Amino acid sequence: MRIVSLLPSATETLFALGLGGDLVAVTHECDFPPEAAALPVVTRSTLPLAEQASGGIEAAVALAASEGRSLYEIDVDAIRELRPDLVVAQDVCRVCAVSADEVAQDLVGIPMLRQHPHSLSDVLADMEELAVACGADPRPLLTRLRARLDAATAEAADLGPVRGVFLEWLDPPYRAGHWTPDLLRLAGIDDPLARAGVPSVAGSWVEVEAARPELLVLAPCGFSKQRAEAEAALVQDRIDAVGASRVLVLDGSAYFNRPGPRLVDSLELLVASR
Repeated sequence: MRIVSLLPSATETLFALGLGGDLVAVTHECDFPPEAAALPVVTRSTLPLAEQASGGIEAAVALAASEGRSLYEIDVDAIRELRPDLVVAQDVCRVCAVSADEVAQDLVGIPMLRQHPHSLSDVLADMEELAVACGADPRPLLTRLRARLDAATAEAADLGPVRGVFLEWLDPPYRAGHWTPDLLRLAGIDDPLARAGVPSVAGSWVEVEAARPELLVLAPCGFSKQRAEAEAALVQDRIDAVGASRVLVLDGSAYFNRPGPRLVDSLELLVASR
């Protein structure tokens, strides 16, 4: 089978299913596993965001949205030339990855699987759907992942609950949404600002402080741990004002932001950090 993945989490899932060899192209953001880097790339970012801080990125993305400009350029001619049997895209967020709607019209005639998870159970269901669409058996992977979820949840239960706040962006602060609140719940972290199953939305540092978290988790969307630490330094006064006894800065790009197999790693990381 010949597969084009326009979604980093789908790329990870395909490799986890043993289908990495079926991939013929990926996005510029598909960086895991390392083998994905050897595949042809059919997208690029249209905005120079690599050197900008959170506030600058927020403003640039908002401006692009108001002007109806896409954040991605997709080489649809290259995709067609690859003659894929399946294209995998998403309908969750127009910022985090290429939207299926951006390419659907240009790729008419090519089967497209749209992933649209909003909860942890949705993520697992999407993995199963992707496996079935590719003629693979999802049970071995899902059995392993569910066993690890159960083990991490049991470990968290033994530790007892902790009051916390998880932020998916720092300037402005974005509360946890989609599947992240599910991970927090399983990890025994009571986050009063989190909203399960809905997109993350901007809030204020005043409300973060008012939540009085014992634990503050910072995992900006799309940022490595190193870049997240640099961003946290820019709002250190805000973080200090929250008064949390513990502050964790984590790799959002590798873990929490992508609805794929490493969400299980994300839960294990939260529990180990308790």
